[in-house]
Amino acid sequence: MSNVIAFKKPKKARKSNTMCQQGHHKWDIVQEKQFDVKQGKLVTLYQCRYCKKRKTLLQ
Repeated sequence: MSNVIAFKKPKKARKSNTMCQQGHHKWDIVQEKQFDVKQGKLVTLYQCRYCKKRKTLLQ
């Protein structure tokens, strides 16, 4: 009876990380309307709220 092992409960995965791993990001605008001289277009920079991944969008 004295050899009882206490097990820890498994930690819950954060919902935001699992969603980002599946490709569902929450994009926020970091820098809006920056002009790209080489292509002659406006560039908007987005960053994921949870995993901090960045993407650009040419307009």
